Amino acid sequence: MKTNFIKLTEPTQTLVEVFNRWDNDPVLIPLTRPNQNKAALEHRETMTLDDVKQRLVHHHTYLIYLDDQLVGEMNYMVDPNHLYKKEAGTAWIGITIGEPEARGKGIGFHAIQFLEEEIKKDGFNRVELGVFEFNTQAQKLYEKLGYKEIGRIENFTYWADKMWFDIRMEKYL
Repeated sequence: MKTNFIKLTEPTQTLVEVFNRWDNDPVLIPLTRPNQNKAALEHRETMTLDDVKQRLVHHHTYLIYLDDQLVGEMNYMVDPNHLYKKEAGTAWIGITIGEPEARGKGIGFHAIQFLEEEIKKDGFNRVELGVFEFNTQAQKLYEKLGYKEIGRIENFTYWADKMWFDIRMEKYL
């Protein structure tokens, strides 16, 4: 099993189709985006090639490959408005393992380590992220990688007929 990470610089229509499949996957939606109610959870959107190109203006995006098959993506942006702790020079990270067969294999662990190295190379030393309260598998991963909880935002996302916290975590590199 060989894992590979490639910076996304020139998105293609084929890649946009993959991103749209992941972004509209009912298994992934509760894990990857906040939803204020059942209607938001059931809402679907379609990105265009231009949308992805525009996203690259603010997101440093890396594709995750397993044995030469695209299985996920990860990204970071610097100093977004939604930081819990407003500390200049902070990278906000996100990761999606989009293909079901790639989940639970430790790919996320290696992917986050790679992303942290890229963040350090770019001159940033603090990382912040949000993880939904019910996503205990991701919480364990981040704790194993040295992330510490710094706060919780109540009633942040809807899933399984109730509202959940967003747990904010940080790590200094």
